[in-house]
Amino acid sequence: MEISGNLLPARKKTRQIHVGDVAVGGGAPVSVQSMTTTQTADVDGTLAQIYALAAAGADIVRCTCNEEAAAEGLAQIVPRSPVPIVADIHFHHKMALAALEAGVQGLRLNPGNLRKEAEIKLVASEAKDRGVPIRIGVNAGSLDKDLYERFGGATPEALVESAKKELAYFAEVDFEDVKISVKASSVALMIAAYRLASETFDHPLHLGVTEAGPPPAGLVKGTAGIGALLAEGIGDTIRYSLTADPVEEAKAGRQLLESLGLRERKGLDLIACPSCGRAQVDVIAVAKAAQEALEDRNLPIQVAVMGCVVNGPGEARGADIGIAAGRHKGHLFIRGEIVRVVPEDEMVEALVAEAERLVAEGVEARLAAADKSAAAEAEADRQALLDEGGSDPNAARFKIENIRRRVEGDE
Repeated sequence: MEISGNLLPARKKTRQIHVGDVAVGGGAPVSVQSMTTTQTADVDGTLAQIYALAAAGADIVRCTCNEEAAAEGLAQIVPRSPVPIVADIHFHHKMALAALEAGVQGLRLNPGNLRKEAEIKLVASEAKDRGVPIRIGVNAGSLDKDLYERFGGATPEALVESAKKELAYFAEVDFEDVKISVKASSVALMIAAYRLASETFDHPLHLGVTEAGPPPAGLVKGTAGIGALLAEGIGDTIRYSLTADPVEEAKAGRQLLESLGLRERKGLDLIACPSCGRAQVDVIAVAKAAQEALEDRNLPIQVAVMGCVVNGPGEARGADIGIAAGRHKGHLFIRGEIVRVVPEDEMVEALVAEAERLVAEGVEARLAAADKSAAAEAEADRQALLDEGGSDPNAARFKIENIRRRVEGDE
């Protein structure tokens, strides 16, 4: 499907690095990341989660490397993983060196936790020799206390200064294969910090609202922060940080990029009206049934479920396929054109069948195969509903006035 990302401001030009075979920055597609929640030493369990994340849309997956057993697990995981693996390093530089030996395609270092200059330089030097990029992962919650005191808290300036300090260490060993994150759990702080980082660095930026919490609030926070920056042209790779199955992070990341037109649609995008008093059917139930029926088929199309045939086909004209309810019927349409009219209780079944044909045969073929009488029948239903609802504004006002008089006892 066509990408409409040209409607957004031009993305800020950054350097390009490669995490395995995934390009980050330099105009490459914005990538989706997530992190496993398994013990990395559990090789099979971790690989199962990595495969689930890749299937959900993750381009890069991060695994913790906090002990020798985890590093040993990474040595078995990396060659079997469908996506590049980044090792998350917290306090011990030796774990970073062990992860490099295990063959990981990236490292994430937190400058607030790993602070010794000599150790940082050693890790950067070893990464350089292997062609492995490093993410400088600044976090408002673990900011170096000296910077915290100097700037009077975890301010945007303090977060960016932390990244600058780490970059200076890297520069001393001639290491530049870097991406940067300046995360915070406060959405407002996160946005301000990334805006400043975008003005300060030309390295690719990894976006995220850290510790966003469980859905739905965590999804709202992540979308508010990441989406706002992407809409400004800032950001090269993203991660939702949810207190949930990490597959939900990958799905959310992918859906956000698709909704902004920054990635081509990979699977189903179901849109539906929020329902109202005009709806001729239980829109929520029909949308849920359609979602469940279509999701497993992984069709790369936009599907619309609309509750009112009067406005539905027109409002959802941009959808690849949709169905609208009216007068106990389902009006099936493709790109806004009615192709079939079916009984109300067959709406979902008909929608799914036509969606599969649409993907297999294409839009033009399905429009050519449309029921020739469907458009006229749908228009007749539409006009009947308009007449029932009072399409004449004067007639509608007359009816309302009569109701008012009855209520007030005038008649």
